Amino acid sequence: MLLGSGELGKELTIALQRLGQFVIAVDSYDNAPAMQVAHVSEVINMLDATALDALVAKHQPDLVVPEVEAIRTERFYDYERSGITVVPSARAANFTMNRKAIRDLAAKELGLRTAKYAYATTPEDFKAAVLQVGIPCVVKPLMSSSGKGQSTIKNNEDIDKAWTYAMEGSRGDYREVIVEEFIRFDSEITLLTVTQNNGPTLFCPPIGHRQERGDYRESWQPCTISDKQLEEARQMAAKVTEALGGAGIWGIEFFLSGNGVYFSELSPRPHDTGMVTLAGTQNYNEFELHARAILSLPIPSVQLERHGASAVLLASETGGEPDYLGVSEVLQNENTDVKIFAKPGTRPYRRMGVVLCYDKKGSAINDIVSRAVTMSEKIKILHQ
Repeated sequence: MLLGSGELGKELTIALQRLGQFVIAVDSYDNAPAMQVAHVSEVINMLDATALDALVAKHQPDLVVPEVEAIRTERFYDYERSGITVVPSARAANFTMNRKAIRDLAAKELGLRTAKYAYATTPEDFKAAVLQVGIPCVVKPLMSSSGKGQSTIKNNEDIDKAWTYAMEGSRGDYREVIVEEFIRFDSEITLLTVTQNNGPTLFCPPIGHRQERGDYRESWQPCTISDKQLEEARQMAAKVTEALGGAGIWGIEFFLSGNGVYFSELSPRPHDTGMVTLAGTQNYNEFELHARAILSLPIPSVQLERHGASAVLLASETGGEPDYLGVSEVLQNENTDVKIFAKPGTRPYRRMGVVLCYDKKGSAINDIVSRAVTMSEKIKILHQ
């Protein structure tokens, strides 16, 4: 049972079905991307514990696989006790769906290097937290996705706006924010990490990415990172995934700076920046790795096959199911692919698809990224 059925869930559903699995796709709206390819679909409010329990009782899944944050994750402990496997584990899902739990685990319990931070639940506490952390600082809702509600405070005039924006972007019934020190980093990476029930922890070649409004715009694999930085990131990733437990793929984000590697965030599932692996950059893409890991199937190794980049297609208006102009022109280019997510409606900055470009190992990654961006700009989303 897949809880959350967006574009990542769609690709995971395909990977699972290719391994003979029966998939139930669940989300808060009808015709979500994964529902279009799953065997069965259900529409519920996943923050409604009673409705969630009823759905689990109805279908009696072997595995519950969360794909979004807005879920009543505390119910997962009971599901585990009843014999259902929660991916990667009930503990991991509960900790990582809430930025407060995972940040405190990383910084306070595991001693990982993180940005200085503070929490706030009221406008008054928020102003005190900003004063404590210092300006500039980054503000994020404790529960959100795809950068919703995230902003940077650059001066005192931004404080009230940042609080309001964080409240508007918060998912679920959490009304708390984290205020983080602004790290002056050289670059940021995603280290896809695979934990296994019957094998060692594996690390994918690191992925570089660029963000706007807290959400990624382009990603590329591999990215530039020193051997020392990569080893430090791998040690942090191994430590935090071991503490949370369970099998599956984890998208772990790090800042790289002159002061070392900073742990940033963690997702216990395929990561949006990891969509670059759909360009065949690895011998298994991130969805195939997740499927194998959660089914306890062997993963001999993860190998870089070629260089690649992804660039997202964003909606600009609110509307119904759109048309896409320019796809044929883009697909005339060598080593280029387009994935349309087939979401049933649009809203500003909603991710609607991705352009993938690739070339052989050793090719200049900057050229591939530039090509992906250029190709993405040729596709126009025609809103209905």
